[in-house]
Amino acid sequence: MVTDYNRLSVSDVVRSLRDRRFSAVALTETALHLAETEGKRLNAVLAVCREKALAQAEKIDGLISQGRDIPPLAGVPVIVKDNIVYSGYPTTCAGRILDGFVSPYDATAVERLEQAGAVVIAKANMDEFAMGSSNEHSAFGPVISPIRNDLVPGGSSGGSCAVVAAGIVPIALGSDTGGSVRQPAGFCGVVGLKPTYGAISRYGLVAFASSTDQIGPIARTVADCAAVFETISGYDERDATSAQVSYAGLANLIESGYHKPCRFGIPREFISGDLDEETRAAVRAAIDKLESAGHEVVEVSLPRTNLAVAAYYIIADAEASSNLARFDGVRYGATTGREKGLATMYAETRRRGFGREVMRRIMLGTFALSAGYYEAYYHKAQQVRELIRRDFERVFETADILVSPTSPTAAFKRGERIDDPLAMYMSDVLTAPASLAGIPAISIPCGRTRDGRPIGLQMMAPAFGETGLLVAARQVERLLGAGDAGH
Repeated sequence: MVTDYNRLSVSDVVRSLRDRRFSAVALTETALHLAETEGKRLNAVLAVCREKALAQAEKIDGLISQGRDIPPLAGVPVIVKDNIVYSGYPTTCAGRILDGFVSPYDATAVERLEQAGAVVIAKANMDEFAMGSSNEHSAFGPVISPIRNDLVPGGSSGGSCAVVAAGIVPIALGSDTGGSVRQPAGFCGVVGLKPTYGAISRYGLVAFASSTDQIGPIARTVADCAAVFETISGYDERDATSAQVSYAGLANLIESGYHKPCRFGIPREFISGDLDEETRAAVRAAIDKLESAGHEVVEVSLPRTNLAVAAYYIIADAEASSNLARFDGVRYGATTGREKGLATMYAETRRRGFGREVMRRIMLGTFALSAGYYEAYYHKAQQVRELIRRDFERVFETADILVSPTSPTAAFKRGERIDDPLAMYMSDVLTAPASLAGIPAISIPCGRTRDGRPIGLQMMAPAFGETGLLVAARQVERLLGAGDAGH
C-alpha cells in the first residue's frame, strides 16, 4: 500500500513514479483497495475495473524500467461516472433498463486519459441517467456523502465527487448538463469544471440533453483539474459538436503559478436571491479577498436569470424524451414482456426499467414537444435560452470572470427534498444559466458552514475561455488558502 496516497496530486504521482518511490502497480492496488472498501461503503462505486487497471499499471511500470519517458498522467488513478462508456465493463447509467449491457468501446475522454497513462479503476454511482441533484435517484441506492453520513453528495455526479472527496482517487470524470459536476463538487468540497460546450468530445457519453451535456473533470485542486482538462479536450471527428480548439500547455501554465489581475463581475441576481445566509457570507468574504488582493470587482446584471431553471427543464426534458426513446428492450439492456407482443414489451420494459424521476422527465419532455404545446413551451424556452446567452455575452464586455455561489445552500439532508421535485430542481438555479449559454464554469471550495458542510464558489468565463477561467480559479484558490497540498 502507498502511504499518504490521499494527499498525492497528479504531479506528485508522476514525479514519484519517475523517482521510483513506488510502482504504478502498488499505487493501483492501493486505489483498488479503497474503491472496493471505502467506495462500496459510500455506495459511490458500481463496478471495479481491476483487470484492465492492473494491466495499464504494468504497462507504465514497464516504461519506467526501460528508462523511457512516461506520459503526463502516468499511473494516476481515475474513476469514471457510469454514463461514460468503458470497454469490457458495464455501463448502467445507474438504471435497471441497462442491466447486462457491457460497452464494446471507450468514450473519447476515457481513451485520451488512458493514452496519457491514467488508470481507470472503477465506475461511479450517479442519479439515474444523470437526472437528479442529490444522487438519491439511483436504482442501486443513494450515494452517502463523505462529509457526513446523513447528507447528500449532490448530483448527478455525486459518486464521482464523493470518491475524490473521500481520497479514493485524485481525479474523476463526471458529466454536467445543468450543474451536475459543479453542484456536487460544491457539496463535497472539491473542484469541478463544466467546460465550454464542444470543448470535450461527447462521444461515449450516454445522452441526456444533447445540447447541454458535457463531460467534466473533478479533482481536489484546480491544477489537477487543468491537467485532466488539457488531456481530454480538443476536436474529435466522431462528435460533430466538438470544436477545433487546443489547450496545449495549460497544465504547465497553472502549475507554474502564473497570475494576472482580473476584473471580476458579481451578477446581482445570483447573490440577491434566496440564498442561505452562511453561503452568502462565505461568497461575500471570498469577494472581499479578491478586492483586497488588488483585483477589480464590479456588479453586473444577468436579468433573465430567473427564467433559466424553467427554460432548462423544458429543453432538457424534451431532449431526454427523445434520447431515451432508444431504450426499448429490443437492442440492448433488460427486456420484459417479450412473449406478450411488441407494444406490451416496449411498455413493460420501460415501466420496469426506468425509475420514477426518469419517467417524470420523459413525460414532461414528451408533453412539451407534443402538437399544440411545442410553440408555447419548447420553442419559447429556446428563445429564452438565446436571450440568456446574449446577457452573458454583454456582461463579458465589462468583466473577465463572473463569480457567484455554486448553489443557494450547502448540502442538504438525505430524504429532505426527494418528494418535492420543485425544491430539488431549484438546486440548479445558479448553475443552469451557464449550461444554457454553453460557457465554461467551475466550482471551487470557499469555506464551510458552522456545522462543517462545504460551500462552493462558482466562476464563469466566456466561451472557450477555460485558460483564463482556470488561471483565475487558481488565484482565488490560493487567496482562500485551498489547493496547496502537493503543490
